[in-house]
Amino acid sequence: MGKFDVAPTVAAGLIRTARDRASLTQAQLARLAKVSQQTVSAYETGRKEPTFPTLQRLLAAAGFEIRVRIEPIERHDEALAHFLDSLPVNKRRELERERHSRAKAARLRRVKGH
Repeated sequence: MGKFDVAPTVAAGLIRTARDRASLTQAQLARLAKVSQQTVSAYETGRKEPTFPTLQRLLAAAGFEIRVRIEPIERHDEALAHFLDSLPVNKRRELERERHSRAKAARLRRVKGH
């Protein structure tokens, strides 16, 4: 897995990101986390999936922690898409033109520094 490749699993991405941000090699992270370099490689490539406690230990060895929380699923985008689908085509096009116009005006304000 290259530095800019999409991680095959969430754990793989977290480990790779933490290791990169800590400027550690796989061998260095492995030594700090008390696992083998081959194990770190297997986790980063998605060949193996760490348990949650192991993932926490690997990230802590790189100087990071996991913070987990649960929240209700955000349904705003689905509701908006349903609403837009219910509009006549000409009204949707008008709204899209207005949105593009506002976005263009905002870009111009940023460029001009206003």
